[in-house]
Amino acid sequence: MKKAYFISDAHLGARYIIDKREHERHLVNFLDIIKDDAAELYLLGDILDYWYEYRHVVPRGHVRFLGKLAELADAGVKIYWFTGNHDVWLFDYLATEVGLTVLRGHTVMDIMGTKFLLSHGDDVGYQKPMYRFTRWCFYNPVCQWLYAAIHPRWTYPIATGWSQQNRVTRSQATEDRLKEVCCRRLEEWCAEHMKHDPEVKNYVFGHLHLARQVPLAGGRMMTVLGDWISQFTYACFDGHEVKLREFYVE
Repeated sequence: MKKAYFISDAHLGARYIIDKREHERHLVNFLDIIKDDAAELYLLGDILDYWYEYRHVVPRGHVRFLGKLAELADAGVKIYWFTGNHDVWLFDYLATEVGLTVLRGHTVMDIMGTKFLLSHGDDVGYQKPMYRFTRWCFYNPVCQWLYAAIHPRWTYPIATGWSQQNRVTRSQATEDRLKEVCCRRLEEWCAEHMKHDPEVKNYVFGHLHLARQVPLAGGRMMTVLGDWISQFTYACFDGHEVKLREFYVE
């Protein structure tokens, strides 16, 4: 039976990951295992810790992962990549070279006869005003054009350094409390969204680095995917039920 798979927040290439090759290998092994029964693969953002496509140049690295995606696409697997707040600057390179579809923001999709709402998770629920402004800048074409005019020798270390700093500024206890608050706000957002689109049966998000499934009213389900840094979790849909699972890392 063919299935749909969902993953998010691998942050490939992040400075704080000690063995980047081993980290990439875990994700490649997962894709290799699911390739025979995967009909669709949904990458819900922050798969790469940093990515900026220039007109004729793209960042180095991740070749095994991108090659495996191309292999799946060539075999007929439909691949959808939702941009996150770290891989926001995906444009047309991977769509052209790999054969996947790049999507931005929350999107309602029909998956194997069931209606889903999918998002990285940074554009739904409550977000602080400063974060909303930063996200607007990231997606603004003029800001993107100005950023692209700066040489990568400056932009790359700034972006990856910012990513690393964001992970070390808060204690683990504070981080855990923030995740719980954000998860409750996502649940509230879903409850409100159901009033306007009652046909959606499954809500799937990334972003929080929290692996959880929350039953919603009317038999619906909200799934938060966790991450591929320490949890190695993913969701699988067989046409009937979304299951949150952990990938065994050797």
